[in-house]
Amino acid sequence: MNNPKPQEWKSDELSHGHIMDYKAFNMVDGEGVRCSLYVSGCLFHCEGCYNVATWNFRAGMPYTQELEEQIMADLAKPYVQGLTLLGGEPFLNTGILLPLVKRIRKELPDKDIWSWTGYTWEELQLETEDKLELLSFLDILVDGRYDRSKRNLRLQFRGSSNQRIIDVPTSLATGEVVLWSRLQEME
Repeated sequence: MNNPKPQEWKSDELSHGHIMDYKAFNMVDGEGVRCSLYVSGCLFHCEGCYNVATWNFRAGMPYTQELEEQIMADLAKPYVQGLTLLGGEPFLNTGILLPLVKRIRKELPDKDIWSWTGYTWEELQLETEDKLELLSFLDILVDGRYDRSKRNLRLQFRGSSNQRIIDVPTSLATGEVVLWSRLQEME
């Protein structure tokens, strides 16, 4: 597993604007019916990662305007709660994700945006401006690297007990980590 120094990994130097997959209308990547965008590229390389194929920044296919239009059309459906950003590492793909989340906030402001990341909340606070900007558009962040030694299949929306489900707007407003209020403690 890799641990970056603050601002060591720069999205504009690493990302090639590729995605591994887009899944519309699923119910596993967050609360409610969601559309999920799996970006390509991750440097964390967590042992036991379930999505090793996404580590390569050139894997998959280029993100296109046609795909963005499809995402927007799918999100506009009344039964879709929001978009989930996964990967790969979303915060190493800000070049494609920032325009998308800005558009969602403008055109579909009632939809929520979730993201998974290998970064911890505390690490993101020391990161580059683009990563902080992406964070500011999120509603929910599932943070932290997957830790196989802390694996727990009973956890809601996470693979290991070190990961947290964070209410981003409340955390940004208070200056401290605030966990998602609908977190179901089953462990």
